[in-house]
Amino acid sequence: MSAWADHRPLPEMVGRAVEQQVVSELVDGAPLTTLTGPAGVGKSLLAHAVLEDRAARLDGTVVRVGCWDGLADGGLADALLHAAGLDGADATSGAGATGGTNGVPGSGVAALAAYCATERATLLLDDCDPVSAECARLVERLLRAGPDLRIVVTSRRPLGLAGEQVMSLAPLPVTLGEGIAGPAVELLAQRTGPAAPELLVAVCEALEGSPLAIALAARQLDRMSLPQLAAEAGSEGPLFHSGPAATVRHTSLYAAHAAGYALCSPVDRRVWARLSVLPGDFDPWLAGCVCSSSDVPAAEVDAALERLGSASVLERVRDAGGGPPDSRAALPPRYRLPRGARDFGRTQLREAGEEPAALRRFRQAVAALAAEAQIAWQGQDQQVAVRLVEDEQHHLDAALTRPPLDAEDALGALEIAVFLWFRWGACGFRSEGRAHLDRLLLLSRDDTALRARALWLAGWLAAQEHALGTADALLDQAWAAAVIHGDSDGLARVAHAHAVVALYRGDSATAVACLEEASGHRSLDVWFGPGPAHSRALLSMALAPTAPDEARDAARRAWEGRHCDGDFWLHSNVLYARALIEQAHGSREAALRAWRKALAAKKVVGDPLLVKGAEFHVANLRTGGRGGAAYPAEADDGPRWWQREAGDGDRKARFFSRLRSGA
Repeated sequence: MSAWADHRPLPEMVGRAVEQQVVSELVDGAPLTTLTGPAGVGKSLLAHAVLEDRAARLDGTVVRVGCWDGLADGGLADALLHAAGLDGADATSGAGATGGTNGVPGSGVAALAAYCATERATLLLDDCDPVSAECARLVERLLRAGPDLRIVVTSRRPLGLAGEQVMSLAPLPVTLGEGIAGPAVELLAQRTGPAAPELLVAVCEALEGSPLAIALAARQLDRMSLPQLAAEAGSEGPLFHSGPAATVRHTSLYAAHAAGYALCSPVDRRVWARLSVLPGDFDPWLAGCVCSSSDVPAAEVDAALERLGSASVLERVRDAGGGPPDSRAALPPRYRLPRGARDFGRTQLREAGEEPAALRRFRQAVAALAAEAQIAWQGQDQQVAVRLVEDEQHHLDAALTRPPLDAEDALGALEIAVFLWFRWGACGFRSEGRAHLDRLLLLSRDDTALRARALWLAGWLAAQEHALGTADALLDQAWAAAVIHGDSDGLARVAHAHAVVALYRGDSATAVACLEEASGHRSLDVWFGPGPAHSRALLSMALAPTAPDEARDAARRAWEGRHCDGDFWLHSNVLYARALIEQAHGSREAALRAWRKALAAKKVVGDPLLVKGAEFHVANLRTGGRGGAAYPAEADDGPRWWQREAGDGDRKARFFSRLRSGA
């Protein structure tokens, strides 16, 4: 039999078979089991299912009290005694068989323990967050009175008692592998009927597998089609889906998170709201940059992150500790604010009038990250730079694409795009970089040194994409701006980019002249753009078909002029130049060996511009071809090898997926 406080039929469980088995074993083996997890994840539903099954197996009963929806004046103890039908027991005595303190009953505890032993009853303290301290005291007394008791607690955070077994419940998986729908999709399909799988997956991915969010979204199909629901769920901004539910806090995602928000301290509320401007996972440093202010000291942010994590508001995606084998420092922890909590926090931020300030702090912090990445790229380990960019990709994208607040904020976004020159130009994301620069240059029209750099970068990328007319126009503007600002480094970079344009036009003489000018310059700013050594490497490529001795000398001087030994991008360019020289003037076997080395190096850097060229030459030599031009002729139709962008598969194949090192 059961002594549920409510007698509603249990909804069908979907996708929780493994968790149900694990929790069942925990309850059988330990006196206290606590189910934790974020709002709307299904903690109560799983506990109900496990305990109904246990009651059936043992011919026992379940005594359940819902703590969040209001308790009688006697508190949790009286509610438990009432649910067990023991209203006559002494629930207020301060002494008894077990002794009582802090308002915890004495003889009432003993009576409840005796009842559970006789009736083979399991106690369920459901949603105990509002009374977690009282719940912990009562559970501790109950277990002293009846060590063989079985108590199950559902809460957003553990009670913190000795011997407590904690099961953290995560959202439902959306997929179980390529082409295999996961439990989240199954849950939605039960409510939609036959539907296009890709639409079901799109909705569930947008809702991050939250059972409550999926159930609320499915109710919207009364007023919209599934494609409309998928589009709405996938768009930015909070989702205000709502519907009837057993409790008020489950009628909407907003209500579910508002209930937890009300239990947070003022500092934790502010941190939660300000974290909502971060679209991806983050480390404590970035959280501190966004959240710290006069009313939230920087020293309190880390503690607030831990508290919000314990309360299942934040998801911890990485613990602090050791990094990759080649890392020289421990990795910081990383957190993530799930969409429902992020939408709620953003609403609170707007209502408090703090959104503009938080967004400005966010963009300033991301600019610092981009600057750090630029310095790392020109330093001893370019892989550190690429790991950092990969770790912060969501934030970089948001900082570059969110509409600026004003002219100063637009300049900050342009600065981020310029700091990431190596990502656009060296790692192959040219079209993405050009799109950001074209848009941000329109928003930042003041004649500044930063705009001059942005004009050069846009022209250099356009040249690499063979948009030669566009490149000419941008580089002319960049040259004029460099002259106005007395920027000799800028003039050298313009000469380097003009050489790229000349090479694509087949004008080797102009390319050589421009590269000799660029390579003869002594760079004042070694952190930005390809320096003289890179110009010498490109000069070696330009000379390779006709002047092998000069080309070899340029390649040697390029490497000797390196800024540091960790410049793998330069090393890969030198290898590429040497392969061109071997192909034009060496044996087929030597050329093939050189191209293989160059190809391996370019794949590590991830430069699709020259990866495709190296692949072309390797294939040509394997099929018996000899010699060959530096820029292979191709059919007029279809994309040329130097126009192909790095796809998702290419990105995953490189070292971009490795974790950021150091903090």
